[in-house]
Amino acid sequence: QVQLVESGGGLVQAGGSLRLSCAASGRTFSNYAMGWFRQAPGKEREFVAAISWHGGNTYYADSVKGRFTISRDNAKNTVYLQMNSLKPEDTAVYYCAASLRSTAYTIATYGPNYDMDYWGKGALVTVSS
Repeated sequence: QVQLVESGGGLVQAGGSLRLSCAASGRTFSNYAMGWFRQAPGKEREFVAAISWHGGNTYYADSVKGRFTISRDNAKNTVYLQMNSLKPEDTAVYYCAASLRSTAYTIATYGPNYDMDYWGKGALVTVSS
């Protein structure tokens, strides 16, 4: 069993930055590929970024590429999402999720409805214009 808790959300002006953290409890965090997803009001949950269990492979949605960076620290059981140059359209609840069977590539390819084992409760990010 893995429990995921997101933190670091908040209100920021357009052009600003935030860093989300996702702390995992439970065993063998380093065995899991991790993903960040987001859901804006009235929209479906969508893929944002994914990282392999070792951190060597990362993937991003086109909408955040060049602005967001996903990273992980397996010693701290934590995955991060550094968000720069934020835009109002980035406003959403951001969720982290873990998958034992998927790779970062398949998380990025198939999105939130494919083979994610655990989800956090989400962190709200609001970007004002």
